[in-house]
Amino acid sequence: MTAPSESRPIAELLGGLVNDLSTLFRKEVQLAKTEASEKVGQAMGAAASIAIGGVLALGALGVLLSAIVSLLAALLVNMGLDPTLANALSAFVVTAVVGIIAWVSVNRGLAALKASNLNLNRTASSLGRDADIVKERL
Repeated sequence: MTAPSESRPIAELLGGLVNDLSTLFRKEVQLAKTEASEKVGQAMGAAASIAIGGVLALGALGVLLSAIVSLLAALLVNMGLDPTLANALSAFVVTAVVGIIAWVSVNRGLAALKASNLNLNRTASSLGRDADIVKERL
């Protein structure tokens, strides 16, 4: 007794294989689109973090330079430093601190944008499995 697949003509078997491959390809493309849109969402979140860090750095620079520079300069003048030198030194110290905070925030956003975080891992894995299945069928 023969199996049902052995009694089917080759043309029908090849037609079924082509149909299955076509369906598989469409599903793989849909998976790639879905995964790519997720990765774009992650990239947008990282870009937003970088933008927020930049805006906060500028805002912090303005606020801190107006408040802390005055306070630090007053302390330095009370310690006997020339007022002009005290203002310049205070501005430098405050700018350095705000700059470090901004640098850390931008680096966090850039780390989230690493290329390894944007790989389409599920699609690549699924395509590998599908290729193995097609090889087994042929």
